[in-house]
Amino acid sequence: MLNKDKLNNLAQEIWKSADSLRGKFKSYEFQNVVLPMITIRRIECVLESWREEKLKELKQQFSKADDKELHRKLQIAEKQDFSFHNTSGFSLLALHHEDSKDLDANFVEYLKGFSSNINAIITHFNFRETLGLFKKSGRLGSIVKQYAELDLGLSVLSNLEMGYVYEELLRRFSEQSGGEAGEHFTPREVIRLMVELLDIQIQQQQVLIYDPACGTGGMLSVAKSHILDRLENNEHREQKEAHIILYGQELQPQNFAICEAEMLLKADKSHIRLGNSLIPYNESHEDKGDQLNAAEHRFDYMLSNPPFGVTWSDYKKEAEKFNDTRYKKGMPRTNDGALLFLQTHAGKNEACRARRQSNCRGV
Repeated sequence: MLNKDKLNNLAQEIWKSADSLRGKFKSYEFQNVVLPMITIRRIECVLESWREEKLKELKQQFSKADDKELHRKLQIAEKQDFSFHNTSGFSLLALHHEDSKDLDANFVEYLKGFSSNINAIITHFNFRETLGLFKKSGRLGSIVKQYAELDLGLSVLSNLEMGYVYEELLRRFSEQSGGEAGEHFTPREVIRLMVELLDIQIQQQQVLIYDPACGTGGMLSVAKSHILDRLENNEHREQKEAHIILYGQELQPQNFAICEAEMLLKADKSHIRLGNSLIPYNESHEDKGDQLNAAEHRFDYMLSNPPFGVTWSDYKKEAEKFNDTRYKKGMPRTNDGALLFLQTHAGKNEACRARRQSNCRGV
């Protein structure tokens, strides 16, 4: 059960940290600083926790090795054995204690030190462009200080809890910039009800679950967690967890980056793509299009809370390329993107039924 008071307090604490940006950044730019910084700090917390445990293991294994040799072995193990790494030798706390005149250059080196999968996430936040604003504003030091000791590790915040914090922050940023407050958030109770309605069974070897508008991944994560919670014991949960494979697509790079980071941290079997699930895939397009098209992919279950009140006029010509397949029964008005999503669901469900006739369902 989520402790919403605790999570709201944490979201409020992080929200208040944006106050230091006032005067140097526009209010709509705050999220471009805060969201990547807390994601980087969470990644760092997970790394620090892994290093601590691995170092204990190495000390037992190489009892005669000195500290220098142990840390060399730790660095090798981090690159070889863990799903991501940072070879810079820096942490946010170490950067905070560095000479301020070296901070800009050292922070860049710190980011470069992350493995390619983490650097891809940082790129989707467009964070390096934001760094240019940091240099002009002189606020990098205060931002690093604010997050250097904030504990966002998995032992403190589960992925579901961190997802709630992300979505609460997104809601606040969206309200502040005049966007739709509900664009990013689906109440966990609603997701659990959707999972119950789907009556997802995991007797077979693998269960593939898909969300074509996955946002920060909350719906996929809650769905998996709720399925596992219904199993009778921990041993059974551990056996079945690897059988649940999550698929998702998201149009907004920032939301995609958050989703990708959380899936990576909890080592979920997942396939998350950045693109517009309403139009055909095209590598040359900025938003790529549907990379999980029903013609090539099959899923057992689908669930989603697609954005409502959106238009699709900007990509009308591309969407019409699905006229003879997905949208063969006709297409809605260009100001009714919600119905286009429903038709996408219907098209996917047909392919889904082709995979497993007995239990393919969508909500």
